[in-house]
Amino acid sequence: MEYIPLLVLVLSFICLLAIGTPVAWSIAISATLTMLVSIPALPALTTVAQRMAAGLDSFALLAIPFFVLSGELMNQGGIARRLIAFAKTLVGALPGGLALINIISAMLMGAIAGSALASASAMGSMLGPEMEKQGYDREFGAAVNITSATTGLVIPPSNILIVYSLASGGASIAALFLAGYIPGILTGFLLMVVAALWARRKGYGVGRRSRLSEVLKTFVDAVPSLFLLVLVIGGIVAGIFTATEASAIAVLYSLVLGWIYREYTPEKLRAIALKASATTAIVMLLIGASMCMSWVLSYQHIPQGISDGLLGLTDNKIAILLLINLILLLVGIFMDMTPAVLIFTPIFLPVVTRLGIDPVHFGIIMILNLCIGLCTPPVGSVLFVGVGIARTSIEKVVRPLLPLFLAMIAALFLVTYFPELSLWLPGLFDL
Repeated sequence: MEYIPLLVLVLSFICLLAIGTPVAWSIAISATLTMLVSIPALPALTTVAQRMAAGLDSFALLAIPFFVLSGELMNQGGIARRLIAFAKTLVGALPGGLALINIISAMLMGAIAGSALASASAMGSMLGPEMEKQGYDREFGAAVNITSATTGLVIPPSNILIVYSLASGGASIAALFLAGYIPGILTGFLLMVVAALWARRKGYGVGRRSRLSEVLKTFVDAVPSLFLLVLVIGGIVAGIFTATEASAIAVLYSLVLGWIYREYTPEKLRAIALKASATTAIVMLLIGASMCMSWVLSYQHIPQGISDGLLGLTDNKIAILLLINLILLLVGIFMDMTPAVLIFTPIFLPVVTRLGIDPVHFGIIMILNLCIGLCTPPVGSVLFVGVGIARTSIEKVVRPLLPLFLAMIAALFLVTYFPELSLWLPGLFDL
């Protein structure tokens, strides 16, 4: 490993971010500068262009625009309202009932829409005003919404798990999808425990207990939305269709469901298509630039050098996983999830596989870890969406966020050191 290219890569990337350059351009420019100090200009520029194009030349990546579109269709198709009504009948009478409703609805909405931003936007808009009306602090409501929105990135179907599959060199998408269920539900449960304790301490009121007939009615209303999970995951696990084909089916199902609910108009569908296209373009640019940087890292033998360095410090599995988690927590503060997965998977995956850690297990660890970064400044996209919808400031939200952060870190610790939490479900289906 040569140190001058590594120095150019790190310093240029940090400087570009510091002056406000968008992340995708920062990644692409720093990768280009690194190549320019290694080989002549023409082959360097040609290689960068080729690697960005080759990084997007993957059939599995077709699932991302389809899942983005199905998520937007679900978000605008009356799904969130029905999920909130169902969650309210389940936990509305418990301490911190509205906060628990937010968490459960976010888990369901995130799993269906596959987007933390869509979940934070929908839940914050619908539940935020109601929580304030019931006496909840605005900042506490925002903190609950921000942290719970990330659970949908672990619970499938999840675009970021598809990205990890690509970066890992072929980890099974079906196995990753199944592996995400228990860690995602565990994270949501720990968030609910913290939210209930906080609500009891603050003396927030509780709602009335729902009758069985109300529970059944809201459940029946929510079944068509929840069936999407069965359709997509069941079809993939049963081998009926691939993840890419499942994403197209999700779009078709979302359209039919929205038409049945009479939620769509031509103007709304046009806006949905435009928003999904813009989101897809941003994600694909990030993926192309990140794949280019990953190739540059490999060309400079940086992953091998880091791997040898980490294993030179210790070969203790517990210590290595702790060190990697600390590094990823720091990375998540300054880098968005998609480029972080694409850049750091090729660096850390060889280390953990040499220690006998399953790539599927490590993928869940990485995604769960980087979810925390989405809730922290300065680049936490979910944090900014949640704060903006709640009409408050980051400084005011920090205090109620801290105990919820501890819940997320506790879930990360359990998933890291108890691999059965990730691998039990895939093992049942021999994946």
